[in-house]
Amino acid sequence: MPIFQLTRAISFPDPAWAEPGGLLAVGGDLRPERLLAAYRNGIFPWYSEGEPLLWWSPDPRFVLFTAEFRAHHSLRRVVRSGRFEVTFNRDFRGVVVGCRTAPRRGQAGTWITPEMLDAYTALHAAGHVQSVEVWRDGRLAGGLYGVVVGRCFCGESMFARERDASKVGLVRLVQTLRKLGSPLVDCQVPTGHLATFGAREIPRVHFLALLREIAAQPALRLPQAPDGD
Repeated sequence: MPIFQLTRAISFPDPAWAEPGGLLAVGGDLRPERLLAAYRNGIFPWYSEGEPLLWWSPDPRFVLFTAEFRAHHSLRRVVRSGRFEVTFNRDFRGVVVGCRTAPRRGQAGTWITPEMLDAYTALHAAGHVQSVEVWRDGRLAGGLYGVVVGRCFCGESMFARERDASKVGLVRLVQTLRKLGSPLVDCQVPTGHLATFGAREIPRVHFLALLREIAAQPALRLPQAPDGD
């Protein structure tokens, strides 16, 4: 399969042209309008510092249907215990910096470059990217963030500085998404961690059809505080 070179024009090739690993295109930029066009078409940027800008659309796609979400009883006890406070969109930049600097097994660096930090901060200011913060004793203990496409929450990254912090944030996010009528969290690529919560692979063609349907619906806006079950 060819790998497409993007120009200044904001357009992407059909995701069906992606190579088997999911790589679709190279180049372009991180302008807000290009990023939004990418996510609306099931495409996302993923690259490391020093690499060219790479755009991906994997097949199959790893997703979490909110109706299929599951959390172990022990985690639900932690959520109910009040050990952590969860907020939405209170400290977006702190969450992204936490994701950027969190040590990860088997990874020497981070894919969240300074350019990506600035680009997603701009999208957050416009309401297209939203964050979940998890606090303990006034300190940011964990969190996650994602791009909103209609009723779809496209998860980007998560981090934890304390045990269970990011998991508590995920539970509260999904509880709230359910009540807001959001059926889907796009997890992009498989991870064993998210599989334990019920995330699974579906064919890209099915994901894109579902994305087109829910992208046309009114955009999600997380409330200031989570709406738990």
